[in-house]
Amino acid sequence: MEPLISIVTPTLNIVEKEHADEFNILVSLLEMQTYPRIEHIVIDGASTDETVELLKDYKNKGYINFYSEKDTGKFHALNKGAMRAKGKYVAFISCDDFYHDITAIYDAVNTLEAENADFLFSPAYCRHPENYTFLFMPAMYNAFQVMPCARQGMIFKRSMLEEEKFFDEKFKLMSDLDFIIRILMKKRKGIYFDTNFTTYKLSEKTFNNEEQCINETKLIYRKNFRTICPLDDDTLDAMARYSDFPKPLLEKLSECFVPEDKELFLERCEQMHQIRLEYYKNAKK
Repeated sequence: MEPLISIVTPTLNIVEKEHADEFNILVSLLEMQTYPRIEHIVIDGASTDETVELLKDYKNKGYINFYSEKDTGKFHALNKGAMRAKGKYVAFISCDDFYHDITAIYDAVNTLEAENADFLFSPAYCRHPENYTFLFMPAMYNAFQVMPCARQGMIFKRSMLEEEKFFDEKFKLMSDLDFIIRILMKKRKGIYFDTNFTTYKLSEKTFNNEEQCINETKLIYRKNFRTICPLDDDTLDAMARYSDFPKPLLEKLSECFVPEDKELFLERCEQMHQIRLEYYKNAKK
């Protein structure tokens, strides 16, 4: 029998925020997936509009299971969903995102099984708040500098989520970056899935709070790298803002990849540093 996969979706006042139609697309396309064993768990943050009634209707039709209770933010909701998941694998997708390829979960789970991988990552279409869409290609060699792929285009082994203690809920915007850094440093086995099956919307909260993202990233670096390399506040700021990492730290982090990829890793890190410098240079004009 095929392993069960759990899809976790957080919601909060989606009727009031006019996301009900997008949520319907998500649910409908999940129902059309060719993979036979999917559970869809919705974690609602105690909505105060008509969201709970909407979710009850979907539950009564057999599309979802849902829980509605207060939480402390998105990653708290994702953790609660993962803890309730029964699947061997878990994926996280928001209420206004969807899987546009109905055969992808079947192929993705088969890939995870064949490779005995801890997680899978893939390209994804990103809908930008400024009303354009682009293809987000994974850049795993840059995972210590920037978010290397869309969380919505990833699938995780549930046992790994449990062993790594899920998302760190003190990071409200960048906890997925922290989690990816942690699993790479543990040398968890990831597999690239060369199929774009996800369309997701870039979080406006993340897009509009650049300084909070930078400050959280600095804390993530201090948390994960402090035993590897001395990091003062100026160094952390340069790392988070310009992707400017101390060379001894990069040398150590290169060990998270196979030895023959070391030079490629260092090259990609320098490229990202130059891209970030150019970004801030242009932003000041």
